[in-house]
Amino acid sequence: MCKSFGGIQAVHTITFDVASGECVGLVGPNGAGKTTLFNWQLRPESGEVLFEGASLVGLPTFKRARLGIGRTYQKVEVFTDMSVRDHLMVAERARRGEGRLWRDLLNLSKPTVDEMERVEAILELVGITYLADTSVNALGLGHCRLVELARALASEPKILLADEPSSGLDLHETAEVAAVLRTVQRERGTAVLLVEHDLTMVADVVDRVIVMDLGAMLAEGNFDEVMADPLVRHAYLGQMGMA
Repeated sequence: MCKSFGGIQAVHTITFDVASGECVGLVGPNGAGKTTLFNWQLRPESGEVLFEGASLVGLPTFKRARLGIGRTYQKVEVFTDMSVRDHLMVAERARRGEGRLWRDLLNLSKPTVDEMERVEAILELVGITYLADTSVNALGLGHCRLVELARALASEPKILLADEPSSGLDLHETAEVAAVLRTVQRERGTAVLLVEHDLTMVADVVDRVIVMDLGAMLAEGNFDEVMADPLVRHAYLGQMGMA
C-alpha cells in the first residue's frame, strides 16, 4: 500500500497480514504513518487492502461492517443521550439489519428476548453490566471507551480494528481495555489489529508487532525481539529519550 498527501509520502511499500484469531500491534514514533495505514478506507495510490480475499478499497463503511470488520476510534464516538444498554441495543439492531430502526424512532418496536440476551452478554463480556442503565453522558472517558468497544463487539466482528484504545486512560482503565481485547481474541477467536502508543499494553496483548517509521515497515516479529532491534530503539524509543 502507498498513500501520499500533498507530495508527502505518508505510507509507502508496506505489506502485512493479520491471521484469523491473531492480535497484531502497529507501533512507531509520531509521524510514522500508523494512522494513515490504519485508516485504509482512504483510497491508496497503489496496492490493495484485502479481507478474506475481497478488496475493501472504496467499500462503504456499512458494507465493511457487514463483512465482519469492527472499529473503535482514537476520539471516542458514542451516543451521549442514551443509556449504555440502549446504546448497545442500537448496535444489535444495526447488526441484524432487519429494518426495525425506523420503528424504534416511533417507539413502535420493543426489544425481543434474543436481543436483550445478546446485549446482556456483551455487557458482561466487557464488564460493564453495572453501568447498563447509566446515561453515557454521565460516564468518564475510560468507561466511554469500554462502551465503544462493546458496541464494536456487538457486531460480532471477525477482526477488530482498535485505534489507540488506551488514549487518555489511567493504568487501571488501560488494564480493563487490555483484558477485554485478550478475552475476545482468545475466547472468541476475534482477530485484532491494534494501533497503540502504550508499549506495556502492546506487550501484554499482541502476538506479533509491526514497527513503522517514515511511512515504511521497520521491523516485524514478537514484541521482545522487535524492541531489542537497534534500529527500532533508535527510531522509536530513542525519540522518547529511552535509547
